[in-house]
Amino acid sequence: MAGHATSLKTYFTIWIALLIFTGLTVFAARIDLGVYNAAVALTIASVKATLVALFFMHIRGTSERLTKLVVVSALFFLFLLLGLSMSDYLTRAWH
Repeated sequence: MAGHATSLKTYFTIWIALLIFTGLTVFAARIDLGVYNAAVALTIASVKATLVALFFMHIRGTSERLTKLVVVSALFFLFLLLGLSMSDYLTRAWH
């Protein structure tokens, strides 16, 4: 792990960003966005997961190919979750 040292300041900055995104999730849950509630919540969760993966799991300090793989995987699963959630919602009889 030589050369991949992350400063304590960076860890605290990411932690604060995660707290802000958590607050944003709570705020977004309290307002009515209609069919976009799940999409907004999943998008915020994906951003938080990407921050955790890049900084706390030290993917940011690895090869560029691995970083691209993580980003593409995160986007794929975001769209998969959005698609499945929206298809469930749109097929409900009460909607």
